[in-house]
Amino acid sequence: MKKHSARVAPLSACNSPVLTLTKVEGDEHPRESLAPAEAQAPAATEGGRRMTRCCIKLSAVQVRKICWGVAVMLCVCSTWAGSTQLAKFTFKRFDAPFTLTWFATNWNILFFPLYYVGHLYKSTEKQTPKQKYRECCRFFGEDGLTVKIFFMKVAPFGILWTLTNYLYLIALRKINTTDVSTLFCCNKAFVFLLSWIVLRDRFMGVRIVAAILAIAGIVMMTYADGFHSHSVIGIALVVASASMSALYKVLFKLILGSAKFGEAALFLSLLGGVNFVFISFVPVILYFTKLEYFGPFDAIPWGNLCGVSILLLTFNILVNFGIAITYPTLISLGIMLSVPANAVADHYTSKISFNSVRVIAVLIISLGFLLLLLPEEWDEWIIKLMTRLKVRKKEDLPEGSAEAGQGLNWTRRARSSMSNFAH
Repeated sequence: MKKHSARVAPLSACNSPVLTLTKVEGDEHPRESLAPAEAQAPAATEGGRRMTRCCIKLSAVQVRKICWGVAVMLCVCSTWAGSTQLAKFTFKRFDAPFTLTWFATNWNILFFPLYYVGHLYKSTEKQTPKQKYRECCRFFGEDGLTVKIFFMKVAPFGILWTLTNYLYLIALRKINTTDVSTLFCCNKAFVFLLSWIVLRDRFMGVRIVAAILAIAGIVMMTYADGFHSHSVIGIALVVASASMSALYKVLFKLILGSAKFGEAALFLSLLGGVNFVFISFVPVILYFTKLEYFGPFDAIPWGNLCGVSILLLTFNILVNFGIAITYPTLISLGIMLSVPANAVADHYTSKISFNSVRVIAVLIISLGFLLLLLPEEWDEWIIKLMTRLKVRKKEDLPEGSAEAGQGLNWTRRARSSMSNFAH
């Protein structure tokens, strides 16, 4: 995904740590266009003024991008934490996690229509829905979206999507939302490990340390409840959900590569279609076998179901397409902030003992998550920073040594004059 511009990997609805490896068009060119200006700046004062204006312009763009990032970060945090809390509350009246998963996933069909509305609003060259659909279908190959490609490259991801959401929602029935959201942050560590093994991504020692911290946090979280059966099962379900989400991302990059925003919207809509066409029979079977019996349809809390679905849809829109207006790191930070948000909500809504072991486990997993957000060139940046600091020290030292030398020469002259005077 590194060589594609304006490309994004569609993520799971329960995709906590964001794997947004996108490059928006225009990000690669400013540095190249600024290089000649930087070379000519010392030549004339006009060049220096132009460079100053350019730097001011870039700073304004970065500030605006950060401001948008803060807004997106808060929205990501609120939608993710809100969907988790609302799903937990919904199970008190509607104890059917698979039906809730199926209902919420059906809303993915709205991705491509919403993208097309944005295209009509923003683009100068308007295209019909059919033209836009054909353009986005090129993502699947020269022949477009065929039946064979549909069942080989779309349907398997629909299954992984459903498993990720279903395991996550089942875990909410076993353990509290704080533990679920914290443990799911290990998703990013699993993505790194799978990418390193399967995709042969660059080895980074700091990310290995982060993966170890994530595993240690999982063990400590299990120990915090004394290895009770319900907590162990809940933790295992969350870890399995995080593993399914990581497998989804790595397989997407391995099989499909990367997708533009329109292609990603079409792919996510197709996942919703797969869910509606091929998985609708499962909730029916569960209802009549009373494995997920939720009473008459009038007693179904439709408001809660629609609320969870809207929050997850908004969350996915921000996660998958927020890179167009801000940095992916800020999106990831928004997801991590959902952990303290859920902790505050659990503190006021349920009786949970935040003992020292649980707090340490949360901090360890959060630290591992932050380490995984470090860019690949972080060590080079530190080396450059240390080199610049050393250069500045060397530049400051000659001035001090020159002054010391002048003082030494003055004392020597004074001594020689005194000696001449004595003679």
